[in-house]
Amino acid sequence: MPPSATGPGAPAAAPPAAPSRRELNKAATRQAIIDAALGLLRASGPGNFTVEEIADAAGISRRTFFNYFGSTDAVIASVTHGFLDNALQQFRLRPVSEPILEAAKASLMALADPMTIAPLAELYTLGLSNPQLNRSELEAWDHCTAEIIDAARSRFTGPAGALDELYLRALASSVIACGKAAMDLWFDRCHGDLSPASLSTLRQLLIDSMSLLGSGFASPAAAPAAASTATPSPDRF
Repeated sequence: MPPSATGPGAPAAAPPAAPSRRELNKAATRQAIIDAALGLLRASGPGNFTVEEIADAAGISRRTFFNYFGSTDAVIASVTHGFLDNALQQFRLRPVSEPILEAAKASLMALADPMTIAPLAELYTLGLSNPQLNRSELEAWDHCTAEIIDAARSRFTGPAGALDELYLRALASSVIACGKAAMDLWFDRCHGDLSPASLSTLRQLLIDSMSLLGSGFASPAAAPAAASTATPSPDRF
């Protein structure tokens, strides 16, 4: 049984304040570094470019680079983290009384522009043919598991016991596994195509994977009949 959510009917969290000019400038510099690294990754492959080359391509100094990232690998991993950060930002805005996987699905639906998934999809595709990059991607996804645990934990009150912690960890690991399954199926169907139509397919597969997890992986054929007869459970995700 999951721990109790705070405040039935509690409103969603207040939206964050608008970023300052300094914050916008820092975000622009960070994105320029990421874009430069992705460009070099496409051209040269992982491990074949340096911090200095990224800095030159981004139009910044080496020192400025290290104000944002600790290594070339950290820049590449930030693509996965960036997508998750966007989704978690939407997740935190959902009402705390909402079932947690419904909130996760709604968070993905809020990322309406499929192009927000493009860097993640491209990195996944490149990693399939490069073991070094694939290992880095797996490490990034593992790190994201901890971030999902923290975000999920914030929705519950009371001391976290052994069962509660197991619930959170199992839930976060399941979310990551479903996300990977969606990306695997997307690649099988679309072969790494990064067109808007293909990325829309990937977005929908990610949303559908959260629906499957929330339903307890009910058989697609049995799901309509089960939905018409089942009594809602307070313990449901």
